[in-house]
Amino acid sequence: IYLMNSYKIIKYTSEHYQMWNNFVANAKNATFLFHRDFMEYHAERFEDFSLLIFDEKEVLKAILPANIVENKVYSHQGLTYGGLILNEKTKLQEVIEITFNLLHFLNENGISTLNLKQLPSFYAKFPSEEMEYLSFIINAKLVRRDSLSVLDLKTNYNFSKDRKQAINRGVKNELIVKEESSFELFWNEILIPNLKQKHQAKPVHTIDEISFLKSKFPNNIRQFNVYKEDKIVAGTTMFIYDNVAKPQYISGNSDKNELGSLDFLYDFLIKEFKHKLYFDFGPSNEENGRKIKEGILFWKESFGARTMVQSFYEIETKNYSLLENILL
Repeated sequence: IYLMNSYKIIKYTSEHYQMWNNFVANAKNATFLFHRDFMEYHAERFEDFSLLIFDEKEVLKAILPANIVENKVYSHQGLTYGGLILNEKTKLQEVIEITFNLLHFLNENGISTLNLKQLPSFYAKFPSEEMEYLSFIINAKLVRRDSLSVLDLKTNYNFSKDRKQAINRGVKNELIVKEESSFELFWNEILIPNLKQKHQAKPVHTIDEISFLKSKFPNNIRQFNVYKEDKIVAGTTMFIYDNVAKPQYISGNSDKNELGSLDFLYDFLIKEFKHKLYFDFGPSNEENGRKIKEGILFWKESFGARTMVQSFYEIETKNYSLLENILL
């Protein structure tokens, strides 16, 4: 009979700050979003329930960035993705043990479900789909799946005729892209008014928050604005990862189609970050992944982007027992 090794699981506190961040820096499936400075910019909005998982030799083997709502634990709801963070040496057998111990720990502490928001596979530095496999074993419920439009920068991708024409409009209109150190102009002139007008919404981050985050992660958060004759007409806030460049916010003024400003900007960015492996245009979904905004999808795919997915699982913690006899 295969016997599970026992792991020690503790809740994150500020005294683990350095240990946590060191683990993130060397993990195979982590990004700067899991650094405590990023996770805690909106700490007052969430009740943190991040966990550190140690083996019997007191070696940190995994972390779970998480928050708690009543008796449910979530891959941190303030982050785009989460899941179980592992180091590159961790093999499947250990992940089985870690997951068994994690679910058992949650169950013993009166937590009924664990909601995992998986890191899309192309963000990981090494193959890291252990939880995709284990979610099948523990009867996890797939509650949402987003389709992400992703450009593989190592391939011979082609822009469509429409895109090339729009980029040329940008050239004819003598548009200029500049990297800026401040977010004020883009936020106040373009992003906030557009979100309010179109969606009655606000950016997830306030100017103060995004400025604070840039001060902590200057190489990861970068602002690019598009100008016509010194007037801002469009812009994007980029999140830059080890393998991936991702526009986090993108918006243009009402002349964006006539000017070709967004196409011109994306052409610039794809060239600017061609040393990365992927350019992530993000999802075009609504209603928990069940509907797709056709126009936006068409636009992204006409740059050569194709589909990869992000999965969201709901796991009943009592299902830890299903992992007991998995190895023959």
